[in-house]
Amino acid sequence: MPRKLFLRTSLFLALASFASGQSVRHFIFHYAFTVKDVPAGERTRIWFPAARSDDYQEVRVVSAKGDLPLKKTRESRFGNELYYAESSKAKGGDLRFEVTYDVVRHEHVTLGSQRPRLENASLRPKERNEFLEPDKLVPVTGLPAQLAAKTVANQTSDVGKARAIYDYVFANMRYDKTGNGWGHGDVLWACNSKRGNCTDFHSLFIAMARSQGIPARFEIGFQLPSDKTSSEIPGYHCWAEFFDPKNGWIPVDISEAWKHSERKDYFFGAHDANRIQFSVGRDLKLNPAQQGEPLNYFVYPYVEVNGKDHPNVKLDFSFADVMAAN
Repeated sequence: MPRKLFLRTSLFLALASFASGQSVRHFIFHYAFTVKDVPAGERTRIWFPAARSDDYQEVRVVSAKGDLPLKKTRESRFGNELYYAESSKAKGGDLRFEVTYDVVRHEHVTLGSQRPRLENASLRPKERNEFLEPDKLVPVTGLPAQLAAKTVANQTSDVGKARAIYDYVFANMRYDKTGNGWGHGDVLWACNSKRGNCTDFHSLFIAMARSQGIPARFEIGFQLPSDKTSSEIPGYHCWAEFFDPKNGWIPVDISEAWKHSERKDYFFGAHDANRIQFSVGRDLKLNPAQQGEPLNYFVYPYVEVNGKDHPNVKLDFSFADVMAAN
């Protein structure tokens, strides 16, 4: 998007957000990484996600550069955009890549007085089926379905059922990244351990919701600290949405609610503006296709050397609010 058009669009959306009482955040986001110790002469392939504009974020690419030429592609299952680079005979050593984004992110409020209800919102059959089916680590039968059936027993509406599931995950999980097993979004592990990070919280919510016929989807990106105007970003953040015909896609962020219990009601039906989204979905086959297994989720770079996973990647993510930079 040309810069002048981007600024006009951003200003219009910011004014619209102000008029509706919703918050907005304008920032520069740096997505950078270094692939370490690439063997000389070996075929090397690199994929990493690309942020894109949607209803809640306006994204402009300021620059995209790397030690190999970058190609923009899109995977077919969810429409996620990504960058791809390859070398048939890598020079060896380290390979550096960086994309700089100018982002205007808007608060996403679906429930409550700030957003009017939709009438007869609907999903295409293919999309509905996609977000009702199991993922590799997200079963929709067995234990999570049994838990969900008990949890929603007294509810009649999809929103009521989703709120009961949200409350169950909030009450029965704890945010705990000690030891092993967390961070994979493995629902059965989460059911048994009752702890984990955002991936585990929202995978359990999605499994339970889908088991009750409520479409739900996994979204991932990065969280910006609300109390800083610039900083490094140590790692990803993920969240979820579920679909209701009267309200469309409804956002939830249970791990943030757990860390900020005073905002528990807010995070059922809202995502704040302190985030940037990069991709949707699980079990992702990239474009061009990787030789390895489908990716559990896609927020960090994925690298293959001679068709094998090369995990030696140094991450370097950071942001700065635009107002702070002026």
